[in-house]
Amino acid sequence: MKLTKYVIGIDYGSDSVRSVIVNTENGAELSSSVYYYKRWQQNLYCEASSNQFRQHPLDYIEGLEHTIKDCIAKAGGDAIATAIKGISVDTTGSSPVAVDKSGTPLALTPGFEENPNAMFVLWKDHTGIREAAEINNHSAKFETNYLQYVGGIYSSEWFWAKLLHVLRADAAVRDATFSWVEHCDWIPFLLTGGNDVLNMKRSRCAAGHKALWAEQFDGLPPEEFFSQLDPLLSGFRERLFEDTYTSDEAAGTLSEEWANRLGLSTEVVIGVGAFDAHMGAVGGQIAPYHLCKIMGTSTCDILIAPTADLDGKLVKGICGQVNGSVIPGMMGLEAGQSAFGDVYAWFKNLISWPLNLLLSESDLIHPTTAARLKEGLETQIISRLTEQAQLLPDSDDAELAIDWLNGRRTPDANQELKGAIIGLSLGTDAPRIFRALVASTCFGAKRIVDRFRTEGVPVEGIIGIGGVAKKSPYIMQMMADVLEMPIRIHRFEHTCALGAAMFAAVAAGIHPNIEAAMEAMGTGFEAEYQPNPENQTRYRKHYQEYLALGNYLENDHKKEIKPLMYHEQL
Repeated sequence: MKLTKYVIGIDYGSDSVRSVIVNTENGAELSSSVYYYKRWQQNLYCEASSNQFRQHPLDYIEGLEHTIKDCIAKAGGDAIATAIKGISVDTTGSSPVAVDKSGTPLALTPGFEENPNAMFVLWKDHTGIREAAEINNHSAKFETNYLQYVGGIYSSEWFWAKLLHVLRADAAVRDATFSWVEHCDWIPFLLTGGNDVLNMKRSRCAAGHKALWAEQFDGLPPEEFFSQLDPLLSGFRERLFEDTYTSDEAAGTLSEEWANRLGLSTEVVIGVGAFDAHMGAVGGQIAPYHLCKIMGTSTCDILIAPTADLDGKLVKGICGQVNGSVIPGMMGLEAGQSAFGDVYAWFKNLISWPLNLLLSESDLIHPTTAARLKEGLETQIISRLTEQAQLLPDSDDAELAIDWLNGRRTPDANQELKGAIIGLSLGTDAPRIFRALVASTCFGAKRIVDRFRTEGVPVEGIIGIGGVAKKSPYIMQMMADVLEMPIRIHRFEHTCALGAAMFAAVAAGIHPNIEAAMEAMGTGFEAEYQPNPENQTRYRKHYQEYLALGNYLENDHKKEIKPLMYHEQL
């Protein structure tokens, strides 16, 4: 009798970690579990005003154990546990951490337990803006362009900028740091019982898109690139990696310690990790030249193409092109928006200010009632804004917004840029501002599509996955109208975790390659948004206004303005 085999896909997001148990024959979800990071929810170790966003490794460990054990319990306990053959992990990125020689994050070692610089530096942390600028300037001194495979511009969201910033900012951490590790590499290392960071299998996805690793360089840039940038980086290259691994490969098997903790076998295969968007694109059944948009707090836009098609072609201003970073044997290209759902969350928090402050201070309502009322109203804000925005007349688009509230990731990374809203009047209300913000995120998406096309890479379709794609028909319809392309929404609720499960099935030898896993385990699409031709002219016009305002904010307003003297006014 043929026994059904199961795998676990684990998706580490910005706010939580989710695990799913998936049937390798058909991709059916057997169970899922989510764990919200306790310390992150308390806003510990973060300072939004200085763009510092750190996460404690204990949040990751606690979430890992909780969600896997919960999934197994929901699915049937020991009977299911014996049929689990593989585990793979995706994470946000670049989200690296300082580690000691054993590969242990410093925040898990004595003396560093509460030090944010010893924790994971989350993808959205922009404390390394200065360091990123220095890397960009420094790269121009070398005959070889070491930034050519990351779009030509290095970002403060990435590996080396964050490492250099932490080394400069904290002498204690600097002295204790042996190496620097991505979140997606550390979790498999942890599960397999790794105890020497030099033996850690590093993800091709993370190394190529964020750490300047390239096949064409035979690895990382040379030692002098880093030591001449700053002597603090001397020696780090040799303590990192030369080889990288695609996510269809095994990192090892589950250690005895973690097998006992989770109630699983030591024969369970652990796959090489990758970033959430790249595995999410696989879970979303990406196809060549179809842009898969993973839409959550930010967006990560993934496109794949046959490697031969891009031979000698470099796409400027994106987040990298790496052979095998998504599907082995295919070129993976990454772009994205630094804020997407975060834009809507920012506005919700802005207009919730009376709820967050004044309601809790009121003497007229019992504190318990006030808290419940606040929670109930907050959950309705975005849905009611959407309802009212949809009722606004199509011809009334006075307000215009720029979506750079967390800087700009693509095209042409610049994390110093800020958002803006213009065209305000006494008639402007919350639904009008919300509509302008939604339009701005859709226009930001169009800039990415336009960049691919102007660089000679066709975009033949759009696949939408993630929370915003699943929950907001209003935003998806506007995006289809702005892009003038249909958008297909994937059926599976936890697509990134499904992609991780597909890779686990390949790493465990259940499917021969990721294409076969996608064919067997893909669950198809649940909706498709068609562009409305009646909106074409209007959105084309507003998009040009968006580009003009963005150009002004980025360039024109920086020019020196000659003061107008009083006698010149007469």
